[in-house]
Amino acid sequence: MPSPVNTVADAPSMQPIGVFDSGVGGLTVAAALRRRLPSEKLLYLGDLARLPYGTKSPSTVVRYACNAADFLAARGIKMLVVACNTASAHALDALAAAHAGLPVLGVVEAGAAAAARLSVSGRIVVAATEGTCRSGAFARAIQARRPEARVEQVPCPMFVALAEEGLTDGPIAEDMVRHYLEDYFQGPDAADCLVLGCTHFPLLAGALRRVLGERVVLVDCAEAVAAQAAAELAGQSLSAAGDGGLSLIATDAPDRFARIATRLFPALGPVPEVELANL
Repeated sequence: MPSPVNTVADAPSMQPIGVFDSGVGGLTVAAALRRRLPSEKLLYLGDLARLPYGTKSPSTVVRYACNAADFLAARGIKMLVVACNTASAHALDALAAAHAGLPVLGVVEAGAAAAARLSVSGRIVVAATEGTCRSGAFARAIQARRPEARVEQVPCPMFVALAEEGLTDGPIAEDMVRHYLEDYFQGPDAADCLVLGCTHFPLLAGALRRVLGERVVLVDCAEAVAAQAAAELAGQSLSAAGDGGLSLIATDAPDRFARIATRLFPALGPVPEVELANL
């Protein structure tokens, strides 16, 4: 059964945080929010029927993102977190304009702010999907905060498949890290910061660390946006009290979604029944 829509009588602080992604990868953001904000209720939408967003045109991504945001807003959310990097890159302004008064946070801006702050040399690499790289959103957001930064955006399409197949550690994952990224972190002009610019990529952190070394700063956009969400809720007196929770909604294959969520994100705890929705 669909979850009931919140009524105006509900205390704003007790309304859920809406989170959406094109698939399961955004559960890294949900997991980070659960760790940072255990009292908050999360309403997560995975748009499996239309994934991946990373290969779609910008106008299509904006349309899909607006559909997802409208769906979650109708459920009475108090904040919208755009967990999809491609949607965050292309659609954040449109979402903020369409839902004025609703805090809208994106993983790109949060990750860019962290990278600009944490890189010592200003030599930063962004590993992301083809669509996110093509948008140039990370480079713009980083250089807006740190104009002298040199940013390389590197598409790493196989990382998504590795994450969803559970091949996040071991020789295959490490070979893919070498293939895509190793050259950027070697030599006298080596980068010192890697932005994990896709929600799946934090799952490969172990392989990335072994290949690239301990000196490289790994920026997890999920952790960055969770910290931003916590600060925003506190600043607006919207922080919840009591026990939080997680509700999952998918636009296709809810059973598969639940299986992957259980396997890849044990930190979320027992995965609830997944509601099927038609956007």
